[in-house]
Amino acid sequence: MRVLGLDPSISSTGWGIIDVDGNRLSYVADGFIPTSAKEPLSHRLHKIHDELKNIIELYKPNEASIEVTFLNTNPETSLKLSMARGVVFLIPELYHIPLFEYEPNKIKKALTGVGKADKHQVETMVKILLPGCQPKNNDSSDALAIAITHCNLRNSFSAHCA
Repeated sequence: MRVLGLDPSISSTGWGIIDVDGNRLSYVADGFIPTSAKEPLSHRLHKIHDELKNIIELYKPNEASIEVTFLNTNPETSLKLSMARGVVFLIPELYHIPLFEYEPNKIKKALTGVGKADKHQVETMVKILLPGCQPKNNDSSDALAIAITHCNLRNSFSAHCA
């Protein structure tokens, strides 16, 4: 089975693809979709849309996973993030790919054993669990962590279809 992990952001949406065969995970690809704050918001959302469609068409994942996002203190930032999440939610649905959500502390705990792990600890575990993987940036590392979490929890009560 192939899993797409997604870490949405208006400035840099991370993505990661892994294969799972029983208990064996293997790295396929990762990356991020950068957008420029100088571009109109509609252009940035369109870029995320188009690039995610290309990723899904190229890698053909069976399931997708995303992190539950909590609101920021800045309303404008929260609104833009919500718009990017809307695009990221839409694309798997267009391809009939089930999308599952996981809380940040569940992802950290699934990878490191500690729900309050920092980004460095999470990235280190991603590299350990996916030998040869060198994530492109923090966003793609987080997306891979989300995909790993889904593979480990997909058959448990912890998996919530979005």
